[in-house]
Amino acid sequence: MLSLPPHDRKQFYLLVVLYLLQGIPVGLTFGTIPFILKSSQRQTSFVTIGLFSMATYPYSFKILWSPIVDSWYSRKIGRRRSWIIPVQFVTGITLLALGYCVSKDMILPKNVSDVDMKALTFVFLFLVFLCSTQDIAVDGWALNILCKESLSYASTAQTIGLNIGYFMSFTIFLSLSSDEFMQKYFHRDGLFGLASYLKSTGILYLAVTVYVILFTSENVPQETHSSIKKDDDEKMIEYQADERNSSESHDLINVYRLFIKVMKLPSVRTLAVVHLISKFAFQCNDAATNLKLLEKGLKREDLAITVLINFPFELLFGFYVARLSRTGNTFDNKIVRAITGDARVLTPWIIGFLGRLLAAVLGSVVVYMFPDDESEISTSFFLLILFQHLLGSFMSTFQFVSMCAFHTQVADPVIGGTYMTLLNTLSNLGGTWPRLLIMTMIDTFSEYKCDGLAITDGEVLSKAQCADIGGRVETIKDGYYITNLLCVVAGVIIFTSYLRPTAAKLCRVPLNQWKVSN
Repeated sequence: MLSLPPHDRKQFYLLVVLYLLQGIPVGLTFGTIPFILKSSQRQTSFVTIGLFSMATYPYSFKILWSPIVDSWYSRKIGRRRSWIIPVQFVTGITLLALGYCVSKDMILPKNVSDVDMKALTFVFLFLVFLCSTQDIAVDGWALNILCKESLSYASTAQTIGLNIGYFMSFTIFLSLSSDEFMQKYFHRDGLFGLASYLKSTGILYLAVTVYVILFTSENVPQETHSSIKKDDDEKMIEYQADERNSSESHDLINVYRLFIKVMKLPSVRTLAVVHLISKFAFQCNDAATNLKLLEKGLKREDLAITVLINFPFELLFGFYVARLSRTGNTFDNKIVRAITGDARVLTPWIIGFLGRLLAAVLGSVVVYMFPDDESEISTSFFLLILFQHLLGSFMSTFQFVSMCAFHTQVADPVIGGTYMTLLNTLSNLGGTWPRLLIMTMIDTFSEYKCDGLAITDGEVLSKAQCADIGGRVETIKDGYYITNLLCVVAGVIIFTSYLRPTAAKLCRVPLNQWKVSN
C-alpha cells in the first residue's frame, strides 16, 4: 500500500468500496444461497444447485450490453457515474424488497423443500445483472481515475473489494447468523437473520450511492495532473486518455464496431481460448467439495471458520501479487522459469493454476477421509480441511490478480469499459459454463440405495422421495470422485500442451497489437 502514490489513494479507496458493493450479491448468489439449500436439506441434488448457478450468468454475458454502458450517458453526470448511480440505487431498493419478502417467507421459506427455485433463481439473476452492469462502469472508470503508474492497483482494488463483499455475504453472514457458531465461540445466539442482513446491505448501497452523487466527480481534479517532486526530480503524473474525447466512442454503433474489431485481434482470440478452457480443471473442486463436506456432516460453524481464517490472507495476497505483476521479471529465478516458462506478468497466474490443481486433488482426499461420525473429526483432520481450502483460495487470488493486471495492461482506453468487460467476461465465462455440466456429472455418476434398494433419479425412488418416506439414503458410488478426477486429468493435459506455452506467447505480444485505435 505504501507504494501506491498518495494522489491516487482516494480514488483507490473509492474503487474498493464500489467493488465491495458488487461482492455482496455475488457472495449471496455464489455462496450463501447454495449453502443454505444444501445444509438445510442434505438431499438437495447437485443438479438443483447447478440450476440455481444460472443466476450467475449475467457476469458471463455482460459483454452483450457493455457497449451500451460505454455509449449512452449524460455528459453532465459523467460517462461512468451515469450508470453507477442509478444501478446502485435500484440494487439497494431490490435488496430492501428482498429482505422484506424473506421476512414474510415469500421467497425463501424456512422449509427449504418448499422453495420455488424458478422464482429464487430469477430474483438473484436480476441482482447479478445489476452488479455486472455496475462492474462494466467501474472497470472503465478505473482506467481513467488512476494514473498509469497505479493501473496495476485497479486489480488489487477489485480483489480486495470483491473479497470483502463476498465474505460479508457468505462467511461472515453465515457465521454471525448461526446460533451454533455464536454459542460455540461467543456464548450467545446468532446476531441476525437473512432478512435483516438483506435490509442492512440495501441501506449500505443507498448510502454509498448518495456519497457518489455528492462527493465524487467523473474525472480526476485538474490539479492532480500536475507534476510532483520526487527525490529532487520532477515527475509528471500521467493518466490514460479520457475515452470520451475520442469521436470513435461517442455513439453505440461505433462502440460495437470497435468491439468487433477487438474480437478479431489474434491476441484477443487466443486469450479467449485460454479463459474458456483454463478453469475446467478446478470446477468440481470449487463447486462441489464444500457441499460434499456438508453432505457428509461437516458443521456449518466449522466450515465458516476455515473461510474466516482465509480472509485477511486474501487481502495481503492481493497487494503482494499486484506488486509482483507490475514488473516483467516476476519470480525471476531458474526454478520458477523452468516450471512456468517465460510468462512474465502472468507467472503468478501459472503458479496459481498449478496450486489449484493440487487443491483439487486434496479436495478428493479430504472428502474421502471424512469420518462417518462427524463428531470424530480430529484437530489434525480439521487442519487438513483448512489447508486444502486456504491453498485453493490463495492460488485463486494469484490467478485473479495476475490476470486482471494483465487485462489492465493491454486494454485500449479508447473503449476502456468495453475492452475490460470483454476480457473479464471471457474469464467469468470460463468458470460459469462448466458449472451445470459438472453438477450434472456428479449426480449422473452417483448411485444410491434407500433401505437396500438401488435408486437413481429415474428409477424406484429419488433421494428426496427416499427421505420423504423416512428412508435412509446411502451412497453406493459417489460421482464426485469420478468427476473431480476427470477435471484434474483434463487440467494437466491442457496445461502442458497449451496453457503454459500460450501464456508466454501472449506476454511477448507488443502492446500496439492489442489496440484498435490509433
